[in-house]
Amino acid sequence: MTDKQNGSGNPAEGAAEGGQPAIQAQVVAQYIKDLSFENPNVEKLMSGPGENPNMKLEVNVNARRMSDKEGLFESAIDFKAHATNEAGTIYQLEVVYAGIFRIKNIPEEALEPFLLINCPALIFPYLRRLASDLTREGGFPPLLLDPIDFAGLYVRRKQQEAGRPEASTVS
Repeated sequence: MTDKQNGSGNPAEGAAEGGQPAIQAQVVAQYIKDLSFENPNVEKLMSGPGENPNMKLEVNVNARRMSDKEGLFESAIDFKAHATNEAGTIYQLEVVYAGIFRIKNIPEEALEPFLLINCPALIFPYLRRLASDLTREGGFPPLLLDPIDFAGLYVRRKQQEAGRPEASTVS
């Protein structure tokens, strides 16, 4: 018996087991959405290397449906790095790095986790390189980021949302 769509004995390309179409995801674009690098105390820092910096890192992930295009979604990583020492702020880096993804055949209940876990994992290597290059070009050793557990971030986010009182939930 041959398949009517492709004429072979194999199931139609893109179909998963059970007759459900396979999830398709494509990176349409990736880009810097917002960027700021500040080096406010360069005069103080010129006097010597000083102590090792204290680093404060913050990572948030957001996603949204692109209103004008069906099947297009934006997933963005909001990254902040603040390096300080006894002289004050060494540097402050803030980057929002985003990707636009075309996603097809995904169940609605799987969409949010996909956008907040899988999509950021795909674009993170580019954000990592960007953070390294920016800190190096800013006159400092490159900031080398460890891989981020986006699934862990998602789980913590859901736990925090579940712990909120019902009155503070936004509809």
